[in-house]
Amino acid sequence: MIKYDNVDFFNGKTLMITGGTGSFGTTVLKRFLTSEIGEIRIFSRDEKKQDDLRHEIQAKYPDCSEKVRFFVGDVRNIDSIRDAVDGVDFIFHAAALKQVPSCEFFPMEAVKTNIMGTDNLLRAAIDAKVKNVVCLSTDKAAYPINAMGISKAMMEKVIKANALRAMEKSGTVISCTRYGNVMCSRGSIIPLFIEQIKAGKPITITDPNMTRFLMNLDEAVDLVMFAFEHAKPGDLFVQKSDASTIEVLGKAVQKLFGDTGVKIIGARHGEKLYETLLTNEERIRSEDMGDYFRVTPDERGLNYDKFLATYGAVTQADESYNSHNTTLLDVDGTVEKILTTEYVREQIKGWS
Repeated sequence: MIKYDNVDFFNGKTLMITGGTGSFGTTVLKRFLTSEIGEIRIFSRDEKKQDDLRHEIQAKYPDCSEKVRFFVGDVRNIDSIRDAVDGVDFIFHAAALKQVPSCEFFPMEAVKTNIMGTDNLLRAAIDAKVKNVVCLSTDKAAYPINAMGISKAMMEKVIKANALRAMEKSGTVISCTRYGNVMCSRGSIIPLFIEQIKAGKPITITDPNMTRFLMNLDEAVDLVMFAFEHAKPGDLFVQKSDASTIEVLGKAVQKLFGDTGVKIIGARHGEKLYETLLTNEERIRSEDMGDYFRVTPDERGLNYDKFLATYGAVTQADESYNSHNTTLLDVDGTVEKILTTEYVREQIKGWS
């Protein structure tokens, strides 16, 4: 269910989406297509996915397809970004390497895309005087233990540094959203479970006691749109989310598609037992905004002596905000949650 849909904020404006052919990008695109937005630019490096998306838009949204322009480029190449960003009002930065095992084996590729690519994007946006940039991060950036999470944690540092620089140079507002597991996004676990069940195979579970946040793509877009409208430079936004254990998630999927058994395979490279959306240090600086937390940046400079007397000594909350201490859903609650995704509903139609 869409909770936040103030698309009027973007009327007549130009939005660029990096990684625009991915799960996030296409969901954002479809949210805006029928609004009064002026233009949407899809920036990505895969021309085949762009062509597929172009044909889908032309078939499903013939009256709106002229709003969409496609740019082949890579965030690793700042020149390709500069060609696409001229005249843009808003940027939604979703381009990333985000598969945990892949980044473990190719960590420098994660550095080049997630860290250096983000810096390229933000520098080009500042130079072009883009009004507002929202970047996507992940719960794996909080207390990171794997290469993907570490690269995203460094990305968040790059975002903050550029946000403070942009305040002085261009007025571009740069902020960040951190999200948990997005159900049915490309490469995620629910589509894998469904594929295994339909093939008559047991579902593969890493660790039954692992907990993961559960949010659907519409909720992820709600968070981004909320950030566009409410962000101040350097803000980090987090959506309050329910969670479940991997065991419960597997049972919920099997309740919908059939019980084919379970195979425990053990944790993969770099996986955590639970995920954290706000660290102890961030939670004490967070503002509760209802469905969301806002964490404002520490704007002190390097001259700490200047701030010592007034800033105080409390540096962390009693606990972080994580998938162990949020609301944990039972099997029925998880079934209800995963049924909010279009992917699962469509798979049920095809299965029955």
